[in-house]
Amino acid sequence: MLRGSRAPLIAGAGALVLVGLLVFLLVLPRTGEVSDANDALAAAQAQQGTLESQLAALEQAEAAAPEAKATIQEVEQQIPPTVDQPGMFLLLKNAATRSAVTLSTFTPGTPTLDAATGLSTIPLAVTATGTYFQLTEFLYSIETLPRAAKVLNVTLAPGGDSDVTTTTVTNLLQLQANVVMYTSDQSAGPGSEPGPTEDAAGGA
Repeated sequence: MLRGSRAPLIAGAGALVLVGLLVFLLVLPRTGEVSDANDALAAAQAQQGTLESQLAALEQAEAAAPEAKATIQEVEQQIPPTVDQPGMFLLLKNAATRSAVTLSTFTPGTPTLDAATGLSTIPLAVTATGTYFQLTEFLYSIETLPRAAKVLNVTLAPGGDSDVTTTTVTNLLQLQANVVMYTSDQSAGPGSEPGPTEDAAGGA
């Protein structure tokens, strides 16, 4: 009788052992695989998010490219990569023509490197003749040129005989001004690194 009553217990214990073996051999490895798959999915989703962010940044950069190009061109026009002495003279001559003054002299000095800005500064001595209001317009035109320019100081003196007619009296003045322009060429003159280049020396 006891042996008969133990048979179900033994069978139940065997079934539990079998279930345990099945769990250990089949379920647990699958659980590890599911965990690995979840980790791979999370990594893929993170990578996708990174790629989407990079794509959005590239699309934004592409959209902003025309504006950035225009800004670069504007800066290069204001601060060109070379001294371009003929270009400087043409700008000042046109400013004189618009202001109705006579540009007498245009004397560029030796460019010097400004270590603080990384730009080479080009000093200019300018002499022009006109009325007070014409010369004032000329100075304004200089400081609003397409190329960056700054008037450092100005001297005015009588510049000729008065033109007397029956209707007008025009008093001419002579202007002497020290002006500076700029170039991004760091080898445009003494004080630059590594020093004056052949092209820059010829341009200066």
